[in-house]
Amino acid sequence: MIKMQQTMRWYGPHDTIKLRDIRQCGVEGIVTALHQIPVGEVWEVKDIMERQQTIRDQGLEWTVIESLPVHEDIKRKRGNYKQYILNYGKSLENLAQCGLKVVTYNFMPVLDWVRTEHEHINSDGTKALLFDETAFTYFDVFLLKRSGAEADYTKEKLEEASAYGNALDENEKQRLFKNVLLGLPGSTENFTREKVLELLEDYKGVNDGELRKNLIYFLTEIVPVAEKLGVKLAIHPDDPPFSVLGLPRVVSTESDLEQLFNAVPSRANGLCYCTGSLGARPSNDLLQIIDQHGDRIHFLHLRNVKRDNDKQFRESEHLNGDNPMEAIMEQLLLLMQRRGVSIPMRPDHGFLHSFEGTKEQYPGYSLMGRLKGLAEIRGLERGISYKINRNG
Repeated sequence: MIKMQQTMRWYGPHDTIKLRDIRQCGVEGIVTALHQIPVGEVWEVKDIMERQQTIRDQGLEWTVIESLPVHEDIKRKRGNYKQYILNYGKSLENLAQCGLKVVTYNFMPVLDWVRTEHEHINSDGTKALLFDETAFTYFDVFLLKRSGAEADYTKEKLEEASAYGNALDENEKQRLFKNVLLGLPGSTENFTREKVLELLEDYKGVNDGELRKNLIYFLTEIVPVAEKLGVKLAIHPDDPPFSVLGLPRVVSTESDLEQLFNAVPSRANGLCYCTGSLGARPSNDLLQIIDQHGDRIHFLHLRNVKRDNDKQFRESEHLNGDNPMEAIMEQLLLLMQRRGVSIPMRPDHGFLHSFEGTKEQYPGYSLMGRLKGLAEIRGLERGISYKINRNG
């Protein structure tokens, strides 16, 4: 029976988690990117090959690109967007020349994933990522002070946010501000209040419809290049899957996926199936997404979330959350048998365990937490594979 290709994310030479540590987890591949190259510039063959060799020297293989970032000019379809699209295509050519054929990206304006708490303490003492709408509203309206932000919230939500903020001391306010604007590991982006407000100003007049048109335009230019090269593009869903800071979001719902794939029907226009991002929106049917778009799933992020109420969700144990992981795993395994392919998978976002608490760890990417998630997913896959084989 075809198994998932087990991988783990690595953020490059400056990552506190070393390749030797990841290899000891028993994974088969590495998911990484050339974070040192500014967004929009071409990834040259020599740089790609150098990173490949670094990974091979540790007995591993670079199997998935995460991510080849899309320049903000492309998302806005302004400025130098045509040149950046040409650069993107050239990077795809260079990656394909080096044998790398799965490329993940996202189309979220300004910020990637957003959380309000990076060290939420679970009942057992582990720490997890959490998003709280009230805390975020307070950040948006009272800390960032985004122009016109009040209009995006009801009177009741503004009152809740104000009361929430009044209970914080200055250190807690600073921590909330830092949590929301924390970039990805490997990134050198320094998000200050002034920088974020400047970037938000650049998106004035860009609504969901406009952003979707720009995404489709980008794909109509890039997907033929990917097809010719045998490259599979895998768009990552919005995280969280709803608007933040008044910004448009167009990869949040089943309807979003349907519109995107209907507009650019090539199988090279695919999906990074992230159960955490899609599952944070209760109306998304994760099993139905596999049914409808299984042929476009080129990469898997398997994690779970717990929605404590309609204002908050948090990362949960990989097998214990609101997402039906057993049913998801069975459907994915059957999908791989039908397609005859092994889809690369990585465990996404683990808990920070107290054993690692004194070490420098990026929220969600501690080694022990991800290894625990990997072990749980690996065991679930083995058990369900046995069930499928036994039942014929």
